[in-house]
Amino acid sequence: MIKQNEFSLSGSDGKLIIGDITFDEHNPNTPIVLFVHGFKGFKDWGAHNLVARYFAANGYRYIKFNLSYSGVPANNPKDVSDLEAFAGNTFSKELFDVNAVLDYIEKAYGRETEVNIIGHSRGGGLAIIEAANDLRINKLITWSSISSFDSLWKKEQEAEWKSTGKIYVTNARTKEQLPLNVALLEDFEKNAETLNIVEAAKRINIPWLIVQGDDDVNVPFENAQTLANANPNSRLVKIEGANHVYGASHPYGNETLPPLLFKVCEKVLMFLGE
Repeated sequence: MIKQNEFSLSGSDGKLIIGDITFDEHNPNTPIVLFVHGFKGFKDWGAHNLVARYFAANGYRYIKFNLSYSGVPANNPKDVSDLEAFAGNTFSKELFDVNAVLDYIEKAYGRETEVNIIGHSRGGGLAIIEAANDLRINKLITWSSISSFDSLWKKEQEAEWKSTGKIYVTNARTKEQLPLNVALLEDFEKNAETLNIVEAAKRINIPWLIVQGDDDVNVPFENAQTLANANPNSRLVKIEGANHVYGASHPYGNETLPPLLFKVCEKVLMFLGE
């Protein structure tokens, strides 16, 4: 029987990280897949819980969590509604959170447990940097990953951002204007070397599967090609006709995975089993 248990721990600045672990209770000692969500994403977005069940049914313990500054509070887990937290996010805070969850996994399941990481979109960038620096990660999988954090805003916005202290991005689904404090830009500039995704990609020395749809308007296919070129040992899989989220949407009402996302999960399962 597939079960899902919740957990919480302290993240960046002591803010709460909430997460869940999906597993088959009859098959407890299984390798782990850790999922890192992207910008404006969260652990319960769209079909994420169906993905978790898929991997649990196929012999993995699937762990996903909300980054502490995702803007998704514990009392409203289905949307970005804490705009103050969302505005205060930085890439360094997100990396702190990913590392905190890896620490939690190590304490809960032991250092010998196999840990694989999937990062989607901006979470892909975080996963690449973490995998380049953390020996606890066994295999890396990126879905629709960015190749640079500064692709998330326009260069011409930076002057206004620095003068006003804030810019806004649109939540495509709700049309709400979401604020981003200038601390995000300052963190990126201050830690440019650490936050260079392509340079981190060059240092990946574990198996790496790069998955990318060829109909992704959010993160175009060239990003996947850039990452693959940076690390010739990686494997790039193109998903024909797939958008940024492989046919999922939020909220997602179906009881089965979208066909293209199911295909992605199959590719990942094969890769993990090699």
